[in-house]
Amino acid sequence: MGLQVPAQVRRGRKLSSFLADNAIYLVLLGLLAGIIAISPDFVSVINFRNILAQASTRVIIALGVAGVLITGGTDLSAGRMVGLSAVVSASLLQAQDYAYRMYPNLPKLPVVLPVLLCVAIGALFGLLNGVAVAVFRVPPFIATLGAMVMIYGVTSIYFDRPPYGAQPIGGLDPDFMEYAQGYFFSGPFALPYLVVYAAVVTLLVWVLWNKTVLGKNMYAIGGNPEAAVVSGVNVTKTLLAVYAIAGALYGFAGTLEAARVGSATNNTGFMYELDAIAAAVVGGVSTSGGVGTVPGVVTGVLIFQVINYGLNFIGVNAYIQYIVKGLIIIAAVAIDMRKYVRRK
Repeated sequence: MGLQVPAQVRRGRKLSSFLADNAIYLVLLGLLAGIIAISPDFVSVINFRNILAQASTRVIIALGVAGVLITGGTDLSAGRMVGLSAVVSASLLQAQDYAYRMYPNLPKLPVVLPVLLCVAIGALFGLLNGVAVAVFRVPPFIATLGAMVMIYGVTSIYFDRPPYGAQPIGGLDPDFMEYAQGYFFSGPFALPYLVVYAAVVTLLVWVLWNKTVLGKNMYAIGGNPEAAVVSGVNVTKTLLAVYAIAGALYGFAGTLEAARVGSATNNTGFMYELDAIAAAVVGGVSTSGGVGTVPGVVTGVLIFQVINYGLNFIGVNAYIQYIVKGLIIIAAVAIDMRKYVRRK
């Protein structure tokens, strides 16, 4: 008869496992509690609305990155795709009476046309990432790292054009600004358009991941690529679709970011991919592939955005914020790898 583990020991192990698995959440909750203790005014409807609006574009980006992570890949080019689409959409949607238009003779365009163009540009670059990974078997880290550098070069060439050089692209069309800065309703409970866009994209991605063959194949590839091939999954087509969809999401998010901020430069989107990866991992997406949910990704983004907004709200040095973000990323991945090893 085997030895029985005492109940107290079992409880201790469960508590230890719980603390280890949820350490990142406990730390983030501790940071939030500290922010509220320093400045109780942080808890307000206006701040909550601002956090939701700022998180909206990040949710769209993170959902694109998370889909790639679930297949066992990664995407370091997300932020630069956001920047490219922000610059292109801003250049095509400047006000007619603005003195420093990039295209002085361009007639007023419906907002939807440049937005669709940027979504297509994002999808094209995402597809190229997919080709590198799925067809030429380049490791996702290297493929998307190369794409990140290349896309930044493309964006900078487009941005730094005569006669005005590398000036921020401003003077945006009021209709374009309204596209991202507008609200449903009025008063303290006004609902930003951005939140609605993010909610619609979130719903569509949830359906894609959970109710389509593509979604099932995506999880299968991330869980066990060899088994997926044996079971008849077309790995190449699935990866091409996942990377293209991710790129389309980055393209859409870039147009929103340009309109939200009111201008764009070749550095728009800088480091967004790291925030997206960190938020996805904090939200339960495994860097080893095969694990992740849409609600988890959204939760991870909101947690990060609350911390970012809160640290800015209490005046924490921006460089210190980078240190905090870096530590959170390392901790989140370390905890994820611990879970992966335990599953093995």
